[in-house]
Amino acid sequence: MKVVFFGAKTYDRDSFERVNQGSDHELTFLEAHLNQASAALARGAEAVCAFVNDQLDRPCLQALHDQGVGTVALRCAGFNNVDLAAAQELGITVVRVPEYSPHGVAEHAVALILGLNRKIYRVYNRVRENNFSLEGLLGFNLNTRTVGVIGTGRIGSVFCRIMQGFGCRVLAYDPTVNTGLQLCGVEYTDLATLFRESDIISLHCPLNTATHHLVNEAAILSMKPGVMLINTSRGGLVDTQAVIQYLKTGHIGYLGLDVYEEEADLFFEDESGQILEDDQFARLLTFPNVLISGHQAFFTAEALENIATTTLQNLTDIEQSKTCPNQVTLS
Repeated sequence: MKVVFFGAKTYDRDSFERVNQGSDHELTFLEAHLNQASAALARGAEAVCAFVNDQLDRPCLQALHDQGVGTVALRCAGFNNVDLAAAQELGITVVRVPEYSPHGVAEHAVALILGLNRKIYRVYNRVRENNFSLEGLLGFNLNTRTVGVIGTGRIGSVFCRIMQGFGCRVLAYDPTVNTGLQLCGVEYTDLATLFRESDIISLHCPLNTATHHLVNEAAILSMKPGVMLINTSRGGLVDTQAVIQYLKTGHIGYLGLDVYEEEADLFFEDESGQILEDDQFARLLTFPNVLISGHQAFFTAEALENIATTTLQNLTDIEQSKTCPNQVTLS
């Protein structure tokens, strides 16, 4: 199958070409992001491979369809950037990688927690300047703290178990209860209770109409003063303006983000020589209790291998049988 990759980086090319050895798939890698304007670059391809910040809205999908593209292979788990209704109407098959780095993402969430709590980012800079003062570096024990986990799928489940290893009380909210986690002592509850009782809240749920701005002003006001908020899932789960407002008042004591709701024009690119035009993001960077990474939670050697293997198998399944267990549908 002829496949055009959009938003491809060196690490994408390396991992996919390695896994593709001996396969009949013909891979072309482009740095351009996929949208309506760039869809023309897929001319002659049977499939496109897209990532989290590509814009597969109706106009883009229509342009792909008009050029004969019949498959969209997402090399990620989320699919909120795809108009599934339009894809279905146009007869375009959408497949994804449902699981590629649950441990990597969960471990990165823990890294954000530890980095914020023990001020690792501040310590690093101080010590390099021969400043060994402990003033302003006071942290707290994670042991006995209450951690709220929103979403207990593959990633959230791993995160729950890690936090239990620290001796934390773990509360969870998910429409589907994981009985295995319950047996291990995870307490399922409603969102209101989770917000009210948690010292740390970590988001591990998908972005959809029901979860957009799940963390908004009302939710924040129901949380403990000084709460730590962690998001390694999707930027749109958090109302950034509300978060900034309550960082300023101190109601949010710590904020760790690996995702940002307007990240499409920022993340995965080297913007070090450019003026930052996103005033909201720039404001976040001014807070000493905010730690942001650029959507790297998934980024492990194991994840890249799993992404390439599953994506290429998805394409093989579509090519050989027209069906795939990782197909995404409206239902």
